[in-house]
Amino acid sequence: MKLGLINSAWAQAGKDTAWGIRQTKELGFDTIDIFTDPLTIDVRERRLIKDECGRLELPIVSLCCVAVGLIDFNPSVQRFHVDRVKAYLDLAYEYEAQNVLLVLGEYIWNREVIPPDEQWRTGVENCRRLADYAAGLDVQIALELEPFPLSLLNGVDSMSRFIDEVDHEALRANIDVSHLELAGVAPQELARLKGKAIHVHISDCDGKVHGDLPPGRGVVGFEPYLEEIKRLGIDGAISIELEYSPEPARIREWVEEAYRETDRLLQQVGLRG
Repeated sequence: MKLGLINSAWAQAGKDTAWGIRQTKELGFDTIDIFTDPLTIDVRERRLIKDECGRLELPIVSLCCVAVGLIDFNPSVQRFHVDRVKAYLDLAYEYEAQNVLLVLGEYIWNREVIPPDEQWRTGVENCRRLADYAAGLDVQIALELEPFPLSLLNGVDSMSRFIDEVDHEALRANIDVSHLELAGVAPQELARLKGKAIHVHISDCDGKVHGDLPPGRGVVGFEPYLEEIKRLGIDGAISIELEYSPEPARIREWVEEAYRETDRLLQQVGLRG
């Protein structure tokens, strides 16, 4: 598999887009995932990302999109977020990316006011519409598995069931290794996502609270998860996801450490030659 980086690592340290893309290439990454919003960036930024990645021969694999309004109980909010995700899919097509990484979010009001089955059904229906749109662009949607108790998709059970109910080739799963650790998902459970997963995020954590650290700085036992991911035969990329560096001025060293340790792990299990 290719080794990529989500470019939010640079943005969170206050670095400009072009600089971050150049550093990603210089450090040896094969691919890049872009965290941006097509409704807020101007045409210059939009073009800069494509041109700089093209000049450096650094393929864009995925665009990250958080669209919690897809399961909102207000139809007007749902319509806005459907249109917003379509804008992400358009941008993915423009950037020749493989997928849009989609975060659905959490049940509201502690699952007590709005029936959880109704929120689930709303998510399925809206994602099926979006999968139809994605298929027309030859792009896929990769759903994020989140580790929080009220997340719609917080385990292999819910992820697998959601994908089955949407029942569309353009909608599949993203596997996030640190999220699996936090959610208490055993490595062997990943076998149930055979044919259903198309993208992977990797980072470390303290085992208690969400926090994307370079591998080796937390408690995640990566090898069993990576062995299972290898068996899934995903034809895509493993992208490092890093949250706020404790020393933004040394962000390059932070990312370089993550690259080095992840590359070692991937080579160790035969996921990267």
